[in-house]
Amino acid sequence: MKKLFRVVLSVMVLAGFWTVSAPKAQAAGEKIGYVDMAKVFDDYLKTKDFDKSLEGKGAAKQGEREKMVNEIKKLRDEAELSSASAKEEKQANIDEKIKALQEFDRTTRTALGKERDNMVRDILKEIESVIQDYGKAQGYAFIFYDRALAYKGESSNVTPQVIKVLNDAYAKKK
Repeated sequence: MKKLFRVVLSVMVLAGFWTVSAPKAQAAGEKIGYVDMAKVFDDYLKTKDFDKSLEGKGAAKQGEREKMVNEIKKLRDEAELSSASAKEEKQANIDEKIKALQEFDRTTRTALGKERDNMVRDILKEIESVIQDYGKAQGYAFIFYDRALAYKGESSNVTPQVIKVLNDAYAKKK
């Protein structure tokens, strides 16, 4: 609830700032633009490469998980065919394997989630830096995120240019 309040408050402050500043900036002949952050994030080649990498890691972990599940199934099948005393021993082993599987699931989910969160944070910082550099280089007075705007003319959209700058710089680094 607090997060929603902060978002609404931010949008209201930004809208107020826009209504006060934009006419002055327009009158002074300053350039104003906006960027679609979701599109920039999704179309950035680094994001796509990272998603592929994360999918590969997830698939490898899924393979490990399948081995553990199959081992548990095998033990259950063996337990059904065993004597009563052997069943108890096998059931203890099955319980131990199930706990190990649950721990594996938890640690894998946490590790992959943390890695994704860190990479998303790094990518967003990089995108914001490029937007600032692009805005300064191209003489923009303001570049807003499109989600906070009630109306946005397509001529003010700098999203394709920002994506190009990001992808060109990323291709050079590769």
